[in-house]
Amino acid sequence: MLIQEEMDLQEKLRILSDGAKYDVSCSSSGVARKGKKGMLGNTLAAGICHSFAADGRCISLLKILFTNQCIYDCRYCINRRSNDTVRTAFTPEEVCRLTIEFYRRNYIEGLFLSSGILQSADFTMELLYQTLYRLRNEYRFNGYIHVKAIPGASPELIEQTGFLADRMSINLELPTAEGLKKLAPGKTREKILAPMRQVQRGIAVQNWNSLGGGPGSGGRFPKSLEDRSESRGGGLAPYGKGWPDGGSRRSGVKLCPLPAGREIGMADTAAHPGRNVWAPLQATGRRFFVPAGQSTQMIVGATPESDYHMIRVAEALYQNYDLKRVFYSAFVRVNDDSLLPALPGGPPLLREHRLYQADWLLRFYGFQAQELLSEERPNFNVLLDPKCDWALRHLEGFPVEVNRADYGTLLRVPGLGVKSARRILAARKSGALDFPDLKKMGVVLKRAMYFLTCSGKMMVPVRIDENFIAGQLIGMEHKKAWDIENHNSYQQLSLFDDYGVTAPVAWEDRVSAATGAL
Repeated sequence: MLIQEEMDLQEKLRILSDGAKYDVSCSSSGVARKGKKGMLGNTLAAGICHSFAADGRCISLLKILFTNQCIYDCRYCINRRSNDTVRTAFTPEEVCRLTIEFYRRNYIEGLFLSSGILQSADFTMELLYQTLYRLRNEYRFNGYIHVKAIPGASPELIEQTGFLADRMSINLELPTAEGLKKLAPGKTREKILAPMRQVQRGIAVQNWNSLGGGPGSGGRFPKSLEDRSESRGGGLAPYGKGWPDGGSRRSGVKLCPLPAGREIGMADTAAHPGRNVWAPLQATGRRFFVPAGQSTQMIVGATPESDYHMIRVAEALYQNYDLKRVFYSAFVRVNDDSLLPALPGGPPLLREHRLYQADWLLRFYGFQAQELLSEERPNFNVLLDPKCDWALRHLEGFPVEVNRADYGTLLRVPGLGVKSARRILAARKSGALDFPDLKKMGVVLKRAMYFLTCSGKMMVPVRIDENFIAGQLIGMEHKKAWDIENHNSYQQLSLFDDYGVTAPVAWEDRVSAATGAL
């Protein structure tokens, strides 16, 4: 597996951008930085302007591998050591030139740089550091950069790179250590979690100093920041067993100190621990350590873990490692290997979709994993989104009166989001609300009508019955599920599109078709 020396830059770009397409851990920037005199580019906290390829992947960043050569033989990876494929690598100078030229042409808004492991973790991390150093200091690039931290690399290299990047990510890959041992024998949970903990603590120390801590406060940041995982039972169990005993916000363990007056669903609260709550306090004039936070990715469907196990892992990562995002990637069988599962129905895209929906509930809506699923009910309903499914199993709490319910209760109503819940709280100060008012606020009444009352009245007379409401909601969700599972099927729209649902043709319809009589 030798790197091809004689290869032009365009051919390298084709190979290394294709090799990076299976990594979905790139999204909005999450950090704001204005343009500076003598530097090129800026970044907005509202997010990078996205465009999407036919397969749904984000292409607004220059998303490339530094090299597709790797010392590991991960069975699910297209770049595994044993694959007979053309290998190549960029130089730091080539990555810098590509980034600047693409940026000047307005093709991209920033750089997403990952890599296989070339020779060793330290050797690869050193190359990534050199690339970012040149971009920032020689090319004066001030735009967004997301870089992968290499598990097993020295803490010094990760720290130096963290001061040059906006976001760093370390892929967890699989939710259990057993899965890693089976499909990625060269990787261990400890090697993956060590740089993740380093990035978390580096951000926490920096934020504590910004709040007035540091040397003047005794030289130590709060125990709730430093030893949170230890006080909660060690965070993620190193071997995928021995989960902490819940470790929820109700367990009495203090989370990061937050300013008073925060609410569930806001971007800087304990309900969304993956957000950097001190970002507005950052001063200008010096570079900060990973200011946009860190993220990770898990593969969905490569190993037999349930949805419940996956969201429990995600919840532990948010609470114990302060991650911004956990990304989920439906397993694509790119290698012929007996240890990989067969995919007769293709990649589990609908399952990936349900996990993202549940992840949103964990981060923005104040839900906990144990509320959505359990050991007895370990997987999501493929026909209903997790919020609707939860509401149907808790009909004793519905319908909710719009004009009296608190913010947290409104967030749990299907069809109500963070923005519409805030609008309701603001609008009802001026008078009672009715259903036309809710529609103007963006409430999805097709779902919410079964769970809301306005001044004691429902939108239409409805039986508060699980089977009845489920039947109505499943009809709306069926088209969405079909669209997700058949996203590669393109056809002319038709008034008679049945979305793959087959039914016998009635005799009257046969006669009508033959005679033309209606």
